[in-house]
Amino acid sequence: MKILVIGSGGREHAIVDALAQSTKTRKIFAAPGNGGMAEQAELVPIQADDTAGLVAFAANQHVDLTVVGPEIPLSMGIVDMFRKQGLAVVGPVAQLARLESSKSFAKQFFKQNSIPTADFSECATPAEAYSAIDNAKYPVVIKADGLAAGKGVVIAETPDDARRTIREFMETRTLGDAGSKLVVEEFLEGEEASFHVFADGTDFQPMVAAQDHKRRFDGDTGPNTGGMGAYSVDWILSPQQHDTVLTRIVKPTLAAAQSYTGILYAGLMLTSNGPKLLEYNARFGDPETQVILSRLKTSLLDVFLDMVEHRLSARRLEWRTDAAATVVLVAGGYPGKVEHGKQIFGLDEAKRIDGVKVYHAGTRADGGKVYTSGGRVLNVTALGATLAEALERAYAVAQMIEFEDKDYRRDIGKKGLTRQR
Repeated sequence: MKILVIGSGGREHAIVDALAQSTKTRKIFAAPGNGGMAEQAELVPIQADDTAGLVAFAANQHVDLTVVGPEIPLSMGIVDMFRKQGLAVVGPVAQLARLESSKSFAKQFFKQNSIPTADFSECATPAEAYSAIDNAKYPVVIKADGLAAGKGVVIAETPDDARRTIREFMETRTLGDAGSKLVVEEFLEGEEASFHVFADGTDFQPMVAAQDHKRRFDGDTGPNTGGMGAYSVDWILSPQQHDTVLTRIVKPTLAAAQSYTGILYAGLMLTSNGPKLLEYNARFGDPETQVILSRLKTSLLDVFLDMVEHRLSARRLEWRTDAAATVVLVAGGYPGKVEHGKQIFGLDEAKRIDGVKVYHAGTRADGGKVYTSGGRVLNVTALGATLAEALERAYAVAQMIEFEDKDYRRDIGKKGLTRQR
């Protein structure tokens, strides 16, 4: 089969790597891809938001299956466009991708379908937002309505923090149109968890749970980012929590969002009153994908084919019992402005370490050398019999790889270690 993977990050590299393991895979294209994907896929110089160009490429190359990694092309209706041309594609249509692309749409959806979530106010103007924070209990969560690459959520500890965020999002427009509307939300306490399912429009299959680390610095401090690391173990959710997520969150969502096909990712807060839904993503999380797919024993290509052919209920997914952990190596200054073009060393040595894979995110290859080309540069992903072992392997390789101004969090999985069984 000829497969097209759309995107250029660590998530897409992990998808390419998993698809490359299938004997059914004849050729993989990655658009636009990155320096690491070039080892398993042919890079295509088409950006992920060039939906017309991607449709034309898939048609001209007779691509058998396309997998959409990032959220922006989903929100632009790329799945609708592919289907109109009779092309098989993994992802939801634009209307259902609004569960991610519009926070206000999603919150109203949760409310209408009695899905447990935080109390909230929708704010279409700065005046409405200032009024909402005046009546809020602190800390309060402020979310940009539109897509903001993981940077549109602020936990405001004080009224001054909240006012500054409203000014930046709505008046200065630091996030562009994404901040033209805001959701001001109750702050929920507890542990976060990421829960993904494969969905085929009729049925779904749950994946193993993961925990992401969104804040930039150790101790969950600093600004939100696209994700600084993640881990996956079987006991992130208790059996009761797992059942609650399925029965009160996932099943009502898919019953209401009829014909949802693709990946549905529930961002959860495990509160003292049970799991509550923070948000939905209409695609795989990043870096959760890296740890989740590391644990998937079933062929990912077979699962994708089941999804587009609406026969997922017949598939029994098999998962490794190992723990998985990912440490994200970032360029200095991330999530702010970063410098590109720093040569990366140690990648060949890293390949020789058992149980570890290095997924590329912001890299480019040139003349046999690899250079940085983004804020999140590499995702060091390891398996281990225990979480401690997986983290030890990931951090050993994280230290082995070098580039100028490299940085990473030193406490990925620390909370999980205190609960390790």
